[in-house]
Amino acid sequence: MKIRIATSGDVADMFRIRIGVHENKMTMAELAEYGITPESLPAMLSGDGQGWVAEQDGKVVAFAMADAGDATIFALFVDPPFEGQGIGRGLMAAAEQWLRGRGCTQAWLETDSDSNVRANGFYRHLGWLASNKQEDGQTKFIKHL
Repeated sequence: MKIRIATSGDVADMFRIRIGVHENKMTMAELAEYGITPESLPAMLSGDGQGWVAEQDGKVVAFAMADAGDATIFALFVDPPFEGQGIGRGLMAAAEQWLRGRGCTQAWLETDSDSNVRANGFYRHLGWLASNKQEDGQTKFIKHL
């Protein structure tokens, strides 16, 4: 597996993975309601934003995105056939290291509050602490970097 910085050329693969997950599933239309479109995503990969993709045999199989201005990790998704192989851990490590390098001493993220959602256990396993439940039903996690 190879992790590299995401480019605008990865946007189609990032959307393919994002809409193909089994948990926290969203359609292109639902993502667009949040302003996340193929046209808007490239701007999120520069300035205070950064993205990473994981490739296996030359194919993008996962991605993560962070924003140093907000000290947040706002995306981490693995194509279902590639789950459980440590790819998410590798991407999270890259995102956390980048945020630290940008001067962030603490980061946050949000995910589904349902304890059956695997992301909750994944983030806890990596040292993230559940902070509080948000108005939209998501749980905010915080980690000191």
